[in-house]
Amino acid sequence: MYIPNIYKSEDQDLLRKIISENAFALLISDKEKLSATHSMFLVNENEGNFYLETHISKANFQAKVLKDGDEVLCDFLGAHSYISSSWYNHQNVSTWNYEAVQIRGKVKLMNDDELYEHLRKLTFKYEKPQKCPMLVENMDDEYVKNEMKGAFGIYIFPTEVFIVNKLSQNRKEEDFKNIIKELEQSSDENSKNIAEKRRTL
Repeated sequence: MYIPNIYKSEDQDLLRKIISENAFALLISDKEKLSATHSMFLVNENEGNFYLETHISKANFQAKVLKDGDEVLCDFLGAHSYISSSWYNHQNVSTWNYEAVQIRGKVKLMNDDELYEHLRKLTFKYEKPQKCPMLVENMDDEYVKNEMKGAFGIYIFPTEVFIVNKLSQNRKEEDFKNIIKELEQSSDENSKNIAEKRRTL
C-alpha cells in the first residue's frame, strides 16, 4: 500500500481501534489464484507484539490451499468520507478521507483446541452486549464440535503493517474548518465520524 508520509501513522492504538471497530474485513491471498474472503478478525497481544486470528468456511477455496507459512494480506477499512472540492476556498480536486489498516503476514493453522478458543472469544465479544447472550461454553458440547468441523481457523503473524490516517492534513485552516462543518451537516454516519476524528488532530 502506498501512503504519502503526511497520512502515514505508526500509532498502534489507532491500529487496534480500527481493527476492533471494523473487524469484518478482507482476507486476501494469491496462492494458486488471487482470492479474497470477508471474515471476522480478532487482534491479540503476545509479549508486546500483536497478531490476528480469524476463521473461514472449510468449503472456501482459501481453506483448501493455505498452509503454515503462506503469506496473506488483511485489509481493514475504517471511517471514510467523500470530500468535495466545492468546500475549499480555491480551485482544487475532490478527494476521499479515510482510515485504514493493511497487514501482510504469515499464516499458522489452528488446531481444534485453538479453533474452539478462537470461536469462544469471538462469540463472547459480540454476544456479551446482547439481552440473552448465547456463549459457546453454554452450548451443547457435541453441537459445538460438529459446527467446528466446517470451520478453518488461522493465525496471522504480521511481517508488514500499514496504517493510513488521511484526514486532509494538507489543507489550510480555513478549508480545514469548512470541511468539518460540511461533514457534520451530512446525514451519513461515516462523514460525522470523520468530522469528529478531524477535530482531534
